[in-house]
Amino acid sequence: MFKKFKIDSFVIAIVISIAIAYFLPQLGASDSPVPMNLISSLGISFIFFFYGLSLNSEAIKNGLKNWKLHLSVQSSTFILFPLLILPFFPLFKDTSYEILWLAFLFMAALPSTVSSSVVLVSMAKGNLPAAIFNASISGIIGIIITPLWMMPFIKQTEVEFDFSSIYIQLISEIVIPLILGLLLRKFLGMWAQKHKKQLNLFDKFIILLIIYKSFVKSFEDKIFSSVSLMEMSIMVALVLLLFFIVYSLTGWFGKIFKFNHADQITNQFCGTKKSLVHGTVFSEALFGQTSIVGIILLPLMFYHAFQILVISIIATKKRSGG
Repeated sequence: MFKKFKIDSFVIAIVISIAIAYFLPQLGASDSPVPMNLISSLGISFIFFFYGLSLNSEAIKNGLKNWKLHLSVQSSTFILFPLLILPFFPLFKDTSYEILWLAFLFMAALPSTVSSSVVLVSMAKGNLPAAIFNASISGIIGIIITPLWMMPFIKQTEVEFDFSSIYIQLISEIVIPLILGLLLRKFLGMWAQKHKKQLNLFDKFIILLIIYKSFVKSFEDKIFSSVSLMEMSIMVALVLLLFFIVYSLTGWFGKIFKFNHADQITNQFCGTKKSLVHGTVFSEALFGQTSIVGIILLPLMFYHAFQILVISIIATKKRSGG
């Protein structure tokens, strides 16, 4: 089984991007002649435009029938995750660790992934149409829900935020391109399917660009000097603990709802995922003008790596009948 498993190349690319941000920050620096903010903003818009072109409307229509599975997956994504983080707020409020708690809440409030959820559900022989439906609809729900979870707690930080501008940015960079993509799907949908690999590479390039830019800003402002190696290790342990708690709870929910084997796989695989795509995009809207973005993205990047690692191993085992 382990011979079949390879480290995800995108995880390696993320590590390289952070290293480049540290050793070669010139392109993303505040005085750089390269318009990084404009490039990343346009890139985000194109990601969601292509996302709209690629949405499978038939799978969404068919998927609507399995409402118990959808309720379980979306409740896990947008309710269970944040509720596991919220009770710890009083412990960290007004301390130097509040920003780390906020980073975990941000991760917990994000939508599920799209591509990796679908691929791994297919590998494990789960309910693939339901996985496509839930992964697709999760991103749309997250545009509304994620900022709503974050706003009450962002207001309590020392950073000034204009929340009207946040929603204007979300609408202009995400909602409008997504709707435009849906409207043009009839004409460009086949083109998007034909060039799916290239579009996925484009998505990853933009994410890496945003990560690079965010970490350059964080390194510039020496934000990571406040996070020790011990705190980083604890963060990794907490990310792993959170994953396995949610994986166990989604399995328990599946038994309550009496899901069949295929639905249970989809429920656990989709209900435990968090999207790095949406995380980098929403961090731009919520924290884009501040130096804390690097720390805000840290738990999410650890989680992204572990969810691919752990779910890939589980999917390989289920595929081989283990």
